[in-house]
Amino acid sequence: MVVDFRRAQSDHSPLFIDGSPVEIVKSTKFLGVHLAENFTWSLNTTSITKKAQQHLYFLRRLRKAHLPPPILTMFYRGTIKSNLSSCITAWFGNCTVSDRKTLQWIVRTAEKIIGVSLTSITDMYTTRCIRKANNIVDDLTHPSHTLFTLLPSGKRVLQVGGW
Repeated sequence: MVVDFRRAQSDHSPLFIDGSPVEIVKSTKFLGVHLAENFTWSLNTTSITKKAQQHLYFLRRLRKAHLPPPILTMFYRGTIKSNLSSCITAWFGNCTVSDRKTLQWIVRTAEKIIGVSLTSITDMYTTRCIRKANNIVDDLTHPSHTLFTLLPSGKRVLQVGGW
């Protein structure tokens, strides 16, 4: 995949590895996350939404089988929520409003099926980011450790350096 932000797009000369040309693609899947050459996350969101809708079908089937809400919630957390929050700290912050609404629609649909209140997609993202920041603060060997310091209360993290 070639990432080129120049205004005047030009053809790139082929890259050869061991005498074989490397194929240039518009997008790729790496560690379960769809990356596009223009760094938009719509392809990734579409993939996540498609998987989540498939799992919603099974959630509806379980509801029709009269399973109690705690079991349905456990199924939701193990399949739908884990899918929605996979690598969420990497991609959710740059999602379009439309993509965020689509993802939240999945959560609301699951709420209606189960009959209980569930964590919103934005809260999932915020929770994961805070947890990641706290892990960086606690790990003295982390390359980004110096970018964060605890406030005097010791309960909140202050970002020192810029990203």
